[in-house]
Amino acid sequence: MDKRNSERFLIAFNKIEKIMKGMIDRKDHVSFFTAIDLSKKEHAAIRKYEDDLREFGDLRNAIIHHRTEPEYVIAEPHTEIVEMIEHIESLLSQPVTVGTSFARKVHVFSSDDTLSNVLRMVRDKKFKHIPVYRNGEFSGLLTASGILRWLAATVEEESISREITTMDDILKFEKNGNTYRFIASNTPVYEAEEIFKNSVLSGHMLEALLITRNGKRDETLTGIITPIDLIQTE
Repeated sequence: MDKRNSERFLIAFNKIEKIMKGMIDRKDHVSFFTAIDLSKKEHAAIRKYEDDLREFGDLRNAIIHHRTEPEYVIAEPHTEIVEMIEHIESLLSQPVTVGTSFARKVHVFSSDDTLSNVLRMVRDKKFKHIPVYRNGEFSGLLTASGILRWLAATVEEESISREITTMDDILKFEKNGNTYRFIASNTPVYEAEEIFKNSVLSGHMLEALLITRNGKRDETLTGIITPIDLIQTE
């Protein structure tokens, strides 16, 4: 027999409550609402769905505390509500990571690669961002904005050779690393979303998140995420 919506709701609710209390590692009893307040400080998914979770808490109380007998519930949740709380429970118990969703082979460039060669690769391979390495070490991320600033700075020059200009030359016009951030491959996707959102709110919008195993710049790149990538996965 299929479970009633109220049963499915309570199962998912209890799992979420257990997960949150595990996050805050408290030995004493805390209410569901207090668990939200404490766990949201460190976990992006709780912050993202805070309002929904609080409504679920109210609904759970209505189901549990106002029934007059075990088989009777005062509120039978709509299916879309049940599906939403089950979705949130799934995100918390088995978070989808950036490594799972965005891992791919990343083409990197050398600091002495010429602009002409890189532009040909961009044209043929449709690259959006260009990670640049110098002697095997990450040097910077070249973006369209950086190229545009370089063009603006050299507009008065009589001639500009794309065959001579190198990535090293153009990287000088990037924003000192303010356009990217390294993240670990096990970072949940919803945390990546929040990183981009917070960068916009701070006035320093990130153009890309660079994925490595542990989020360190001296590790091999295993993927790149842009805001558009996240929109396309929703």
